[in-house]
Amino acid sequence: QVQLEESGGGLVQAGGSLRLSCAASGRTFSGYVMGWFRQAPGKEREFVAAISWSGGRTAYTESLKGRFTISRDNAKNTVYLQINTLKPEDTAVYFCAAGEAISASWWSYKYWGQGTQVTVSS
Repeated sequence: QVQLEESGGGLVQAGGSLRLSCAASGRTFSGYVMGWFRQAPGKEREFVAAISWSGGRTAYTESLKGRFTISRDNAKNTVYLQINTLKPEDTAVYFCAAGEAISASWWSYKYWGQGTQVTVSS
């Protein structure tokens, strides 16, 4: 069992930046692929990024590349999502998830956090 807790969300003006964190506890964090997803009101959960257990491989939704950066610190059992040049359409609840393979499909991830709200004002 892995417990995940996101933090770092908030209300930000368009053009600003945020760094989301996801702290893991429980089973060995370093053995899992970690992903970030987001879900806006009335929309389906959307893949944002994922990172391999070593951090050596990452994957992003193409439209978000360049503004979003995923990273991890296995010593701190934490995965991060840096978001730059925020846009109002980035407004969503952001979730981190742990799984066994890099995938854009939410059902591939076994453990989920409760999410952190990001709201971008124009």
